[in-house]
Amino acid sequence: MSTPEPAAAPRAEDFVAGRPIVFRNATVITVDSPGVIEGGDVLVTGETITAVGPQLEVPEGTLEIDATGGIITPGFIDTHRHMWQTALRGYGGDWALTQYFVFYYLQWGQVFRPEDVYAGNLLSALESVDTGVTTTLDWSHGLRSPEYGEAAIQAFREIPGRFVLAYGNYLGAPWEWSNSPEFRDFVTKNFNAPDDMLGLALAFDVPGSPEFPELGAFQAARELGLRVTTHAGVWGATTDTGITQMYDAGVMDDTITYVHSSSLNEQSYQKIAATGGTVSVATESEQSAGQGYPSSWAIRHYGIPASISMDTSVWWSADFFSAMRATLSADRSRDHLEAHARNETIVANRLRAEDVVRMATMGGAKALGMEDAIGSITPGKKADLLLIKNDESPAMTPILHPYAHVVYQAGTADVHTVVVNGKIVKYEGKRIGLPLKPIADKVAASVEHVRSQLGEDRWFADMHPEIEPDAEIENPYKYTSGDAHVTAASEG
Repeated sequence: MSTPEPAAAPRAEDFVAGRPIVFRNATVITVDSPGVIEGGDVLVTGETITAVGPQLEVPEGTLEIDATGGIITPGFIDTHRHMWQTALRGYGGDWALTQYFVFYYLQWGQVFRPEDVYAGNLLSALESVDTGVTTTLDWSHGLRSPEYGEAAIQAFREIPGRFVLAYGNYLGAPWEWSNSPEFRDFVTKNFNAPDDMLGLALAFDVPGSPEFPELGAFQAARELGLRVTTHAGVWGATTDTGITQMYDAGVMDDTITYVHSSSLNEQSYQKIAATGGTVSVATESEQSAGQGYPSSWAIRHYGIPASISMDTSVWWSADFFSAMRATLSADRSRDHLEAHARNETIVANRLRAEDVVRMATMGGAKALGMEDAIGSITPGKKADLLLIKNDESPAMTPILHPYAHVVYQAGTADVHTVVVNGKIVKYEGKRIGLPLKPIADKVAASVEHVRSQLGEDRWFADMHPEIEPDAEIENPYKYTSGDAHVTAASEG
């Protein structure tokens, strides 16, 4: 073992399987003990983080990446993204939640084919690894049959990221499809052996029907050993009634993630906390679509573990820096507003940048049941890493408060290197062997199909929903020629 002189920067073609890699002289945010290491190194051997610390000795032949002036974090983990909808990126930018439900659930969900799910997932998966999201849970509720599921996971096999397919079908009854022979065959065929690069979960909601038919889907999840992810606390859609049903049936435990959870009552939050559940906070979604106020403020009062998610690119981006920034800002806004209502002033912010970085990494790992494998820069864990470094960006200098820098200063343009399971998938700001053009062509074909099914009038009408004009508030402060002070002023 030796500590060699600084070597020439490696080239993309130098990154070959089995050759160790070391990042040198970075600000390392471990999200573990000892926290932040200034001038730290991270050694990767095979799929694994093998050492973390200053001036590491490394094996002969190790490739060295100069990370001076950069920050290394664990790869980000997105616990709720409707990846199949990415092919219609930005189409619903002016929607409220009602338009989303009407478009997909009531009118046009049936026009999407397996190849459309594949195209959307392919683009979204590429975007994940490009922006430093090394693990993404695909809340895939457009899977109308196992054929659709096959299309979804085919995309994941083509992109070197870590993914969890949360299988759902909003056009079907979850207690039926989760227990069908076709679905069971799909599970057996594709998930018959442990694979930490591709996992499976069940995705369905509990809208509060009196008979609680979703119990059959929870039972299927337990039988198959699968986690469940469910939209909870969505104003007017999934309410406290569903939480009560789940709790009374004894199906709430630490394998369930509650997405949004933005409009629940105290009893529901207490039940989630008591049973070990986690919440996926999608702040930009909750701020814009109307599920309720972003839930990080509420759930931290109950000690509920939180992760972060992007929801859907039919509305928002997949920019995890934006997600962290929005989450921290929304939480602090709520804190100030609550204090002002009591005629008080917040003199110290309770949620810190460090907390949000943890939500984006270890919080996600916990929500996926993978905290022993990913989420922190810890020797023995999988090498899912992100180097944030941009020597030409004014925003990347100086680095004084590493956590705050990641949340409030850095951005996707500063993603220098991305490592997934020990493999370099992006280096010096460029993806390795992952061109956009073939994927963009598939997406263009999918968009053309959907657009042709809607017709031009509906295509534009659904993109630009009509709204009632705001009523102008009458302003009592108006001058007239008869006002005494106006007359006096004019005479003066």
